[in-house]
Amino acid sequence: MSYSSLARDGDIAQLVGVNHKHIILTLKAGGEHQSHRGVVKHDDVIGQPWGMQVFSHTGAPFFLLQPSLADILNELPRTTQILYPKDIGYILITMGITSGGCVMEAGTGSGSMTIALATAVGENGKVISYEQKQDNQNLARKNVERIGLAARVDFKLRDIRDGFDETDADAFFLDVQNAHEYIPQVRAALKPGGFFCSILPTINQVENILRSLKRNHFSFVEVCEILLRYYKTDPSHIRPVDRMVAHTGFLVFARKIEPATDPRGKELANEVSIA
Repeated sequence: MSYSSLARDGDIAQLVGVNHKHIILTLKAGGEHQSHRGVVKHDDVIGQPWGMQVFSHTGAPFFLLQPSLADILNELPRTTQILYPKDIGYILITMGITSGGCVMEAGTGSGSMTIALATAVGENGKVISYEQKQDNQNLARKNVERIGLAARVDFKLRDIRDGFDETDADAFFLDVQNAHEYIPQVRAALKPGGFFCSILPTINQVENILRSLKRNHFSFVEVCEILLRYYKTDPSHIRPVDRMVAHTGFLVFARKIEPATDPRGKELANEVSIA
């Protein structure tokens, strides 16, 4: 994302028109966007201050804005269900994803979490993303390249049952079917004390992964879900909107720990949960 006050060639821009209908595009000198509201020439947009109104050839107005990460993720081409911003933000903070980190994920899906992780680790960080399906990986790679983050991501095509190449990752995000079956492989890829998170749609899967985390010496376990409700913004009629983004998945967090032993070498119970 550009930090210039002016829209530049190569920037990702958002054109917001009537009724907040919007378009997200990458500005290219000589390019144009065609819609039922007319043609917007990129050359007429490049060099304009963000927040200004621009017009199509028919005079239709659009506000020129820089899209947020949430705007970009919601517009990604997809073949799989993407994570919602309400979940992504909490995941990034709780897993301690910061600039310079080395973060792993499996599977890649359409790349929404990949993009969020790559944004958070910055130019000096790295995201390693494992996916089993070639079509999913191809789409995710295109989405990451479109945002300009390809240099921060290593894509790997593999059945994760065979394990991972890495052994010292700071954090691991797991979003695959039967996630509980891969906890030993995840443990081997994490550094001591490393962060773990998985998103799961049903309580049955949560039960399975909790048992697997306990068997594989993860601790500081937390299970939660994030609910989000918007309100109408008319000052004289403030009330909840008619629809809300409620349950999208259960989030399970944990930390890799080393098994505790007593002086005789007997392993002790060491799981710690957060209610």
